[in-house]
Amino acid sequence: MNIAELAERAGVKVSTLRFYERRGVLPAPPRTSSGYRDFDEEDVVRVRYLRRGQQLGFTLAELGELTALTGSRVVIAGEVASRGREKLAEIDARIADLAQLRDALAGLLALQCTDPDEPCPIISALGTETGLELPAAAAAH
Repeated sequence: MNIAELAERAGVKVSTLRFYERRGVLPAPPRTSSGYRDFDEEDVVRVRYLRRGQQLGFTLAELGELTALTGSRVVIAGEVASRGREKLAEIDARIADLAQLRDALAGLLALQCTDPDEPCPIISALGTETGLELPAAAAAH
């Protein structure tokens, strides 16, 4: 199948497939005599795996590592599950950070800018060192 057919069947854009090829997570397929890429059913499965893995928060590098773990058919006992638990912990930490950001922003929005002769308390709070309590991950950016 050509690249457009693969993109349609896997639910991604052609540009995504080319990106995956450049990153090395989608091996370059053989080409037809006219030079077109010639993908097969395994490529559909691989692209769906990559797309779904990214939706679950895995990076392409992490997905490549998981593929390498399972590609030889000899999987270190619990290694894939361990990687999944690590990713889940990262997601939980990000959710906690987002909840803190939400609470901080909600607190700032409670300070209404009502007096036209005074500085807006929201703007004033943003300029202070403690006016917006950010989670460590967000404050680092």
